[in-house]
This record gives sequence, structure tokens and C-alpha cells, in this order.
Amino acid sequence: MAICNSKTPLRSLELPNEFEDLSGLLQTDLKVIVSALVERAGERLLLTRRETQQLRRTLWNNLTQAVNDAVEPLSADRR
Repeated sequence: MAICNSKTPLRSLELPNEFEDLSGLLQTDLKVIVSALVERAGERLLLTRRETQQLRRTLWNNLTQAVNDAVEPLSADRR
């Protein structure tokens, strides 16, 4: 039996220099948000371990990308 290892890599925050000092705070907040959503979904939807991991990964990547996209235009380089 072959094991399929097609996990999408986790995105990282890519904040402009003006926001680098918020990186740790934002990562912690994102972890809490993702954990709360995954926990609730797992309880309500009775997700399998694989579904839970996929949801966690998808939420993290989408929320991280949303933050990156929102702060990127605020960089001094873009003004």
C-alpha cells in the first residue's frame, strides 16, 4: 500500500518591515483562532483525523494569506 504524502506546506507570515514586531503576536492569535475553529468543527461534524488535519492546514494557510495580503499594501516601499 503506497502512502500519499501530498501535504500542502504551511504558509508563513510575510509582513513588511513596519509590522515585523507584530509577527509573534499575529502568529499566536492565528494559532488560537485556527485551534478554536478546528476543535468546534471536529466536535460538531465528527471529523476524522485526516479531515481535521486538512481543515487545520487549510484554515492556517488561508488566514495567513489574508493577513499577508491585507498588510502588504501598507509597506513604505509601496507608498
